[in-house]
Amino acid sequence: MRAISLSERKYDDMFDIFLLLFGLIVLIGGGDVLVRGASNIALRFKISPLVVGLTIVAFGTSSPELFISVQSALKGSPDMTMGNVIGSNICNLALVLGLTAVFSPININSSSIRIDWPMAMGSSFLLYILVLENYLERKEGILFVVILLGYIIYLIQKSRSVKNKEEALISIDEPEEDTPANAPAKKHMAKDVLFIVAGCLGLYFGSEWFVGSAKEIFLDMGVSERVIGIMVLAIGTSLPELVTAIVAALKKNTDLAIGNLMGSNIFNVLSILGITSIIKEIHVSPAIMGDMFWMLGVTLVLLPLMVFKRRLGRLQGSILLSIYFYYTYSILIAV
Repeated sequence: MRAISLSERKYDDMFDIFLLLFGLIVLIGGGDVLVRGASNIALRFKISPLVVGLTIVAFGTSSPELFISVQSALKGSPDMTMGNVIGSNICNLALVLGLTAVFSPININSSSIRIDWPMAMGSSFLLYILVLENYLERKEGILFVVILLGYIIYLIQKSRSVKNKEEALISIDEPEEDTPANAPAKKHMAKDVLFIVAGCLGLYFGSEWFVGSAKEIFLDMGVSERVIGIMVLAIGTSLPELVTAIVAALKKNTDLAIGNLMGSNIFNVLSILGITSIIKEIHVSPAIMGDMFWMLGVTLVLLPLMVFKRRLGRLQGSILLSIYFYYTYSILIAV
């Protein structure tokens, strides 16, 4: 077996750093394009941006976690699978939401408090109950997927109901015809769909390059699989949510920002762990259970912050960031 020379090692390190930076650039571009396409479609179909964030955008930004979790489980690294999802959920609500609120205040929709938060908290608590036996098996994965499908159907029906009520208040003189004036709208629709597809692809490949290179760097440092999952993979795969949320906040589309983060957490548990456990049973180590307490705690703390003035501002964002930094500190000193 040929020994790796110092120059070859240095070249590999430089290539990993290049992939790290290039992946970040692709992530930023993908987040901007995805928000633009999703927002335009929501406006065109009179669908709430919150619903779009909870479905299309959430699933698009969660695709890196799904790919990494499945690969980790198949390669016999369950700590990376669970750590990636739990760490991403903590990162989404503490780091991403905290930074976004500090960057630009986020107004809270009432449905986020009455529907989305209970769903995020409920799915996280259900996960905790099911993994008390230290594994997540196929039948539990099927349960997760069924719950997720029911939730998506409920969101769509709720959105259509609101749309129908609004249309009932508007008198329509005559049906809309496919006139030349409407032709550009169809072209714009195709363009928006391409934006969403391109944005999801950018987020997917950007995250894969970023996380892949970061994983190589930290494995060489002898970091455990749990810490890689909780810290490296979680932060890396949460970058799409971070970029998308900040871009949405800067565009003053705060419904999409909070909806995307809530939806991503719901998708992370129900979709990623659901699909992964259907493919292969996931073993859960005792150390991961402690991280799960943090996930439940952050989600619980978020409720009073959302209810207070129905707005997440710099103060609330700073509280969330403080929680995340303390959690990170507690992990690093234990390594």
